[in-house]
Amino acid sequence: MMATTHVFAGLAVVAPVAYAVPELASPLVAGAILGGLAPDFDLVLEHRRSFHFPVAGAVVAGAGVALGVAVPSQLTVGVAAFAVAAWLHAVSDAIGGGPEMDPWNDRSERAVYDHVRGRWVRPRRWIRYDGAPEDAALAVVLAVPTLLVFDGWIRAIVLVGLAVSLGYASLRRRLVAWLPDWLE
Repeated sequence: MMATTHVFAGLAVVAPVAYAVPELASPLVAGAILGGLAPDFDLVLEHRRSFHFPVAGAVVAGAGVALGVAVPSQLTVGVAAFAVAAWLHAVSDAIGGGPEMDPWNDRSERAVYDHVRGRWVRPRRWIRYDGAPEDAALAVVLAVPTLLVFDGWIRAIVLVGLAVSLGYASLRRRLVAWLPDWLE
């Protein structure tokens, strides 16, 4: 899925909490955005293995939420939002295609690495590749709760993210043709 879709998923999860406790909105948003993006920092390492934790991340996310509920502060809820969004990112990569640049060719049976079991989770391909039409549709749906709950700079960031998502989705398959061979 697109990075923006992962971010919108994290924001959709924290939106109800931010609505109920508005004084914690900023750390929730910051944690959700950073957590939605963080797993993909492994693009320069072994993508979807180095920083993706679909099973072990559930424990970290659960502990983060428990800490945020037990000792609510800007730091603890921000950390909880980060952990939940990062875990959601890792888990949701399994519903897409593989990590290769042209996953519509169904070349890989590796979606995301499960460190607990020591094996790769196979791609489900419900969202065929990042930037697929269904990915763009999911991004729009996931952005709605954020647009309803937040205003100001957060809403502006989401609207810009939606524009980038829709633009990228409209060009995604053509972009691969422009890549140098060493990137594929």
